[in-house]
Amino acid sequence: MTDIAASRTAPEAFAPGFKSGFKSGFALRDAVVRELEERWPAGRAGLDEVCRHSLLPVGKLLRPSLLLASTRAVGGDPLRALPAAVAAEFGHVGSLIHDDIIDEDTVRRGRPAAHHRYGTGEAIVAGDLLLFSLFESLTHCRDLGVPADRVVTAVGAIARAGMDLCRGQSLEARLAGQRVFDVDPYLEMVRLKTAALFRAACEVGGILGGGDPAELAALVAYANHLGVAFQVHDDLLPYTSDPDCTGKAPTSDIRNGRPVLPVVLAHRDADAPTRRAIEDCLTEPEEPAGALAALTAILRASGAIEESFALADRHAKAAVDALEALSPGEGRDQLADFVTRALAVAPTP
Repeated sequence: MTDIAASRTAPEAFAPGFKSGFKSGFALRDAVVRELEERWPAGRAGLDEVCRHSLLPVGKLLRPSLLLASTRAVGGDPLRALPAAVAAEFGHVGSLIHDDIIDEDTVRRGRPAAHHRYGTGEAIVAGDLLLFSLFESLTHCRDLGVPADRVVTAVGAIARAGMDLCRGQSLEARLAGQRVFDVDPYLEMVRLKTAALFRAACEVGGILGGGDPAELAALVAYANHLGVAFQVHDDLLPYTSDPDCTGKAPTSDIRNGRPVLPVVLAHRDADAPTRRAIEDCLTEPEEPAGALAALTAILRASGAIEESFALADRHAKAAVDALEALSPGEGRDQLADFVTRALAVAPTP
């Protein structure tokens, strides 16, 4: 990352022109992208090339956006938290690199996954590098005027989220390996794995912005519900959306025998022959695309897709309701808007 301490003495220098363009959110997004470009410039080889390939072009930048909106929602200056927003993207993408290796997925964001293009060993180390870069980037918030004790507290929040992420990944593997078709363990896995980085983004943003305990609790509750709703929608994509629009392999869950929520719900309510058919689809199918088509037909007939969307909608509403504990303002409005944007999934008829 650019040497903020040496070259920037005021937060405005981190994002020139920001104050005139924040209402749309584009100025801060552009600042995050600019920092990623500067930290991982084109033309470098080795790990820098792997990291740039994984980071750029950027995805939705949802976690950086959540962090900055959370800072603003508690009355803080988002510019001073900008290095933490960049750090959030490092952590997210680092975890995706490792996820793709575990799942043996070859596509990410519509292009070859890092391990598929550069080899597994190089990808593992690149993911590690991004995770360490997260902490290095976060420390630059102090250079922009954030009190050191807030930065230290934010480090603790990120570390706890990282530990939850690891536990969630392990739980997911156990649920898949043991063919556990149960809603409660699935939701626990999602809270640990997916919601962890949402929670870290919102909590860190609130901490750096000086939020009080009640405000931080509201942000954590919001993030936990948003994380569940987001993951349920993501789980539904292979069964409801055009695979060319998702940017990743639609057969990943099938190949990895993963009982995602709609599959769990269909299995719970099915008769014995249909249960066996569901289990067969998840048991190392020779033709994953065929298994996906067969499982999609079962899910659509069972009503599990609609039930899954309904559960996601309940969590989305709970996320917005949690924001009522925050003071009215643009930051709170942005967080509410993120719920709609993050869950903008149009199911296929």
